Amino acid sequence: MRILVVGGGIAGVTAAAPLANTTHVTLVEKEPTLAFHTTGRSAALLFDTYGVRPLWALTRASRHFFDDPPADVVDHPLLSRRGALTIGYSGQEQRLDAVYTQTAATGVDVARLGRTDVLDVCPALGPSVVGAVFERDAADMDVSGIHQAFVRRLSQRGGEVRTGTALAGAVHRNGSWTVTFSDNSTWHGDVIVNAAGAWGDVVASLCSVEPVGLVPHRRTAFMTSAPEGSEQWPLVVDLEHSFYFKPDGVQLLCSPADETPEDPMDSKAQEIDVALAIERINEATNLEIRHVRSAWAGQRTFVADRSMVIGPDPTCPSFIWLVGQGGTGIQTAPAAGELAASLATNGAVPAHLEEAGVDPAPLSPSRLR
Repeated sequence: MRILVVGGGIAGVTAAAPLANTTHVTLVEKEPTLAFHTTGRSAALLFDTYGVRPLWALTRASRHFFDDPPADVVDHPLLSRRGALTIGYSGQEQRLDAVYTQTAATGVDVARLGRTDVLDVCPALGPSVVGAVFERDAADMDVSGIHQAFVRRLSQRGGEVRTGTALAGAVHRNGSWTVTFSDNSTWHGDVIVNAAGAWGDVVASLCSVEPVGLVPHRRTAFMTSAPEGSEQWPLVVDLEHSFYFKPDGVQLLCSPADETPEDPMDSKAQEIDVALAIERINEATNLEIRHVRSAWAGQRTFVADRSMVIGPDPTCPSFIWLVGQGGTGIQTAPAAGELAASLATNGAVPAHLEEAGVDPAPLSPSRLR
């Protein structure tokens, strides 16, 4: 079996690596380097209960790879405990209680903190913060290390990687695909895996497959100087998800947690979004941010119900979707990639993913037709 994986970000490589174990795999990326767009611009924090509920099981099923990575492709830890603090203001106490109850019910190590305990965890928070939910095991992820682990595994298994190669068109006839690329080369094979991120619907249209309604959303981030002693602070986010910040070496990584719809593109930070984040963070803390060292933006792509799209297209089963990761793409990648690979080859859900509670139904593209 010959399989083409379109997209060299975390989704593409985590699907291509397991596929290369039993099939001939070619991975193509339109940019000159892999992980150029969203993967390379992640805030890189793992929350066990981040995203909509169908994605929690994918995160849970991915933890084994992160916690005990294979020594032949990883030579250092991929996670380091950071913790995550979801803060609330006066009048939001009941909402904090509800978040705590929901999170604790999943078995995650979580605590409901009052004002005094909040300041012990992050002394920069101002008097408007009355309490928080503290997810102790939220962890920083080595995104580059995770991505490179799967690239190494793909290479070990003989997979082919082509960069600077865009899909220009594809025809499915008599059970086989013929694909044309931007350099006028062609590929012939059995299955296409669409892991093209924000360009997922574009790729589908080029393959004469109906789009699933992907909408990219801009997410802005910037770096500013961190105060002394902040290295061990958790990520801090408010209940409304109107900002977050976390230590990143000697700096703070900050964001307005924006979700601005836009076309698929090399997204750029907008000054107004950076200014809005500074205003919100300064209102909630005593950080008094004044200067920005660097700023950037990436795209988080969603379908209408904000769950991922993983599996064969109902009208063209040899076209496999692996898109719509939103902000959960890195933390779910090992399980999501393996699920897509298995559905592409034998149509089954691996037993250990089922045991972790992964249900393909709320992920299937069929739900969007």
